[in-house]
Amino acid sequence: MEIVIRAAIAFIVLWLVTRAAGRSTLGELSSFELILFVVIGDLVQQGITLEDRSLTGNLLAVFTMLLLAVLLAYANMRWPKIGKLMQGRPIVLVRDGTVDRRALHNERIGLDELSMLARQAGIENYDEIRLAILEANGRVSFFTRETQC
Repeated sequence: MEIVIRAAIAFIVLWLVTRAAGRSTLGELSSFELILFVVIGDLVQQGITLEDRSLTGNLLAVFTMLLLAVLLAYANMRWPKIGKLMQGRPIVLVRDGTVDRRALHNERIGLDELSMLARQAGIENYDEIRLAILEANGRVSFFTRETQC
């Protein structure tokens, strides 16, 4: 039973850490960040199982984490308010060509990074952007103005 409790605590802590890391950080991981998350996973596993090398202990920890992930996904689907709390809400970064610098600062996104994302979407300058939204999954959606010919 101790392994289940430790796995549940680790699940909550990992969820909090990923939320604190920010959406843009989790949208695309660098090689170093990927390795760091793998190492963190190994360290967490050791803490959960108390160096229990048994197959039963490891499977119990994995099952607990998977069960909590499924329950969290179900709660997000079943109760939209919980989903917004757990996953976050979309955030407007640019509206009618005007960059919301406070939103960029809060989400730890640099103006250079936003410009790069806009260029990748085929947008040359901010005046073309009607709306740029940072989605809950860390991606930025761009909506441009209609061009009149």
